[in-house]
Order: sequence, then structure tokens, then C-alpha cells
Amino acid sequence: MLDRVDQQWLKTFHCVYENMSFKRASEFLGLPTSNVSRHISLLEERLDTRLLDRTTRRIAPTSAGEHLYLLTQPLLSKLNDALEEVTYHSQEVVGQLRVLMPDSPVLADAVVSFCEQHPSISQCCDTSVSPKEDLFDGFDVILKFHRGSLEDTNLVAREIKRWPSVVVGSPKLLEQHPKPFQTTDLQHIPCISSLTAVNGKPWIFRNNNGELITQKVRCSFKVNSGHLAKTGAISGLGLAILPLETCQDDICSGALKVIEMEYKPDDLILYAFFASRKHIANKILMFIEHIKHHSHFGG
Repeated sequence: MLDRVDQQWLKTFHCVYENMSFKRASEFLGLPTSNVSRHISLLEERLDTRLLDRTTRRIAPTSAGEHLYLLTQPLLSKLNDALEEVTYHSQEVVGQLRVLMPDSPVLADAVVSFCEQHPSISQCCDTSVSPKEDLFDGFDVILKFHRGSLEDTNLVAREIKRWPSVVVGSPKLLEQHPKPFQTTDLQHIPCISSLTAVNGKPWIFRNNNGELITQKVRCSFKVNSGHLAKTGAISGLGLAILPLETCQDDICSGALKVIEMEYKPDDLILYAFFASRKHIANKILMFIEHIKHHSHFGG
């Protein structure tokens, strides 16, 4: 029986079962939806058993599909661990590497140079500024910018780079509004905030003891781009928290002014997240180290 079943069909079945979606399974596997559907049909045909009930609105496993998943999931997991352990001990970086990352020009340069150095890697990149945890499945590495404390997840977080940050505003804005001296003043002055930080995540500062201080601000312009935030700040749309490195020239030219208050903004940090396992695939470790030490990335 084993010689009649393609392992890829079984892998596809597991992905569809875990997501209850042909579309999401196709995204995770990097296959057309038609291929995913074909794999399931071939597996059902070889087993002479219906594994999934499909309607236009939903997918549900049959009792046979449920049984197949529960019996084979531990086996596929052990097989995957065994293959990754072999890869870990290999000096050559090979295989597919699935990465979820912000759409950043600097990160793009680092990723492309990694691919150039390791042509045996088949890299699949998806972009998201602030991926939610339910998107983490299906990726080997997730790169994410963060400010403040990390939430508890089942993933390992490794710091890639840290940027000291400042609150800045344009001379035009500071002529129209009183300069803030306390972080609480930010409730009364237009500020530029992140779209992903609107729901319960205010601006984050640290006091002299290193403790985190959160402050709600008056949001006048919401973006998911550091470049947009800086452009908006220069235009006078609001104050912004920016990495000092990205706005140093604008401060020197007078286009932006640094706002000093009783607390300093918390550093912006780029983290790499990956699954917690006893043995980490060599391709993942090599990729993280390359991003960390990329010559055009600083650090």
C-alpha cells in the first residue's frame, strides 16, 4: 500500500486538514489550488475512501479522514524532524526556506544576497508588516519589527538589530501646537501611529529604571510604513517615533526637531522568530546570521 501513495499527497492532505482550506493550504505549500485538490483526489482514489467532505462554503473531515490524520501525523512529524536533523549536520545549505517578513528595501537586499550566496536554497518570501501569530504556521522564519515587551508564543525570538528611537516633529507643527514636555501631553497633539498599534497598543517609552511606560496619543495619521511616518512628520501631519538612524539627516537639516520628554522612546527591534526545536535546521541558522551581519544592514 505504501508504494501506491505519494508522500506529497499525504503532506497536502495534512495541510488541508490543519487549515480546513484548499486556498490556505496552497499558499503554505506554494502550489496552485488545482494541484492541492488533485492531490486529495488521488489520495482518496488510491485509498478508495473519501477523506474530506467539500461544499461551496466549508470543508470537513470524514471519520476516515480524521482517523488517517491522527495515525499519520506523528509519523510525518518524526520523519520531518529526522530530515531536518540531517540538514542541520550538513555543511551545505539546501532545501526550501519559507520566510514571512516586512516589505523593507534593506531587508530585501539582505534576503537577495543570501539567495545569491546559497543557490541550492529554494526561497519563498511573503510580506507582512506585523504578522499575527495565526499566520506563523507554514513559515520557517518570521522577521518582525517590535517595540516593547514580546508576547508569549511557542516560538523562539532572536534579536537581529536594535535602533534607538526619538520623537520628532516638524517646525511647522511645533508652531501650531505647544511643544510637549511630558508624555501625557501627547494626548493633545497630533501624532502619527501605526495601523497595527491602534487596538490597545499605544506609544511605548522607558523610564530611567528601564521600566516600560505606555502612553495613549492623539492619532491623526495612521500608517504601516516608517517612510510614510517620516514623510508625514516632515509635512507637519503629526509627531512620530522614528529610529534615529533613519531621520538623522532630516534633524541635521532642520526638517525635523527632536522632542525631549521625561521618558525616552523604547528601541525599535527587528526579531527573527522560529519554531522551538531541539535541532534547528542549518538553513534557518545561516539565514538569521546572514540577515544579522549583512553589510548593508548595519548592526
